[in-house]
Amino acid sequence: MLTVRYTEWDGTQRIQLSPENVFEKFAELMSYTDDARQAYDWMMRQGFDTESMQIVGLDDLVEMVREEMRRRQAQYNLDRALDEMRERLDDIVDRERGVGESEEYRRKLDNLPKPISEAIAELGNLLLSGNGLGADYDELAAELDNIREVENFRRGYGHLFQGPNSLDYEEALELIQEMNRLQQLERDLLSGDLQGIQAEDLGELVGDDAAIDFRNLRQVMVLLDTSGYLSRSEGRVKLSPKGTRKIGQLALRDIYQTLLRDRAGGHQSDYRGLSETRPESTRPYRFGDPLNLDVVRTLKNAMARGSLNPVTVEPGDFEVVETIHSTTSSTVLLLDMSWSMSWEGRFIAAKRVALAMESLIRTRFPRDYFSVVGFYTRATELRARDLPEASWNMGDPFTNLQDGLRLGRELLRRHPSQNQHMIVITDGQPTAYFSRGRLYCEWPLSFGGLSMRAASETLKEVEKVTRQGIVINTFMLDDSPSLRAFVEQMTRINKGRALFTRPDRLGEYLLVDYIARKRKKV
Repeated sequence: MLTVRYTEWDGTQRIQLSPENVFEKFAELMSYTDDARQAYDWMMRQGFDTESMQIVGLDDLVEMVREEMRRRQAQYNLDRALDEMRERLDDIVDRERGVGESEEYRRKLDNLPKPISEAIAELGNLLLSGNGLGADYDELAAELDNIREVENFRRGYGHLFQGPNSLDYEEALELIQEMNRLQQLERDLLSGDLQGIQAEDLGELVGDDAAIDFRNLRQVMVLLDTSGYLSRSEGRVKLSPKGTRKIGQLALRDIYQTLLRDRAGGHQSDYRGLSETRPESTRPYRFGDPLNLDVVRTLKNAMARGSLNPVTVEPGDFEVVETIHSTTSSTVLLLDMSWSMSWEGRFIAAKRVALAMESLIRTRFPRDYFSVVGFYTRATELRARDLPEASWNMGDPFTNLQDGLRLGRELLRRHPSQNQHMIVITDGQPTAYFSRGRLYCEWPLSFGGLSMRAASETLKEVEKVTRQGIVINTFMLDDSPSLRAFVEQMTRINKGRALFTRPDRLGEYLLVDYIARKRKKV
């Protein structure tokens, strides 16, 4: 018989997190930065929350250590830490005065240095032999290194210890040792050397909760390091191919979770490819439908109508299996990487959609061609492995949509299909273009206005794209009149579509639109 025993969580149990859970949190941080190393450091420094627990980061652990140091400073003072050693020294000096043979010797005893450690060292050079004080002095001299340590500590940090409790010599030494260990823990935590830190030290000096939090954090980082999602090269943390794929899958999942099941696309395809029947989904036959009958449901309809012996079937009894016709397409996503895309989370949302689409097409439509072109002052193709760490470009802040369309057209020429599409995600009108191999950049004529020459050259490229049979669908992340006017000109030339959307809705609109073009139920 199986017995299950439940016990109260006391913090000592090992956390139950999988590498997938940990990497999902890492992917969240990656959505706010374009550097895997920075995301890794953020996770280690800041920790994260799950539904059932909080993983404390190094920054919080450092603060716990500092709070322990502040607590000791507020509780103790070192004003009397050397009183005992001073009394023992004075006693030896007084006895030496009584046996001194000369006035000069007594004068030297009276002029011993004020710091106790220096006075002890000087006294050792003055003591007369055969006076019976050797043992007392030797005991005091044996404490010389500790006395120096107390003096140095009090000189450097004594002003911080203003608490009501005065410590004696032995208590002061113990406090100094604890403070030194706490300072070393602080340095180790700040350095991020998880392997060099002893959880036992944290437990002894800061408390059991701190030790448990540290063990949990170390376990989480080990899970992340051994998950296969990251790789290290020359000390630099990078996403592995497995990690790149996983980020795309997570982006796709997050977008799908926001979609309504009945969200319909309105884009029909003139070209049909392979069909896929859905036996679990049927509906009444309509004139013109393929006669993919669900025989069982059709007979049930006839019998429910009263036709039993013999069973007669009429057209109204027909129940057909829904069929999805899929099309093969080639798609290039043109991603605006100009400086303005850094505003309002636009680039984060756009990159997330690009990752999701790459994952969607690779897993569900592997015969489709999909590529991403980033455009700023010039255009470049973004490989799937580089996409998670791609960033908007402040060094080249202009918007060269013309070059993006040109590069996208060349990519689609190399991967022909009956359905060719470009998806443009942008928040501004063109401000750069190439002419006769030379790059030109121009600011708009006024704030929010058009760069006339850049717009004209970009529309010429739209005409070339259109002649190649490529449909352009534009998703605008800014509702400015100048951008709308320019995109309307693009749409009139290309006969594609334009849609204004917010960054937080971009994924819903774009993925639904893409799948709607891929499939049509009949």
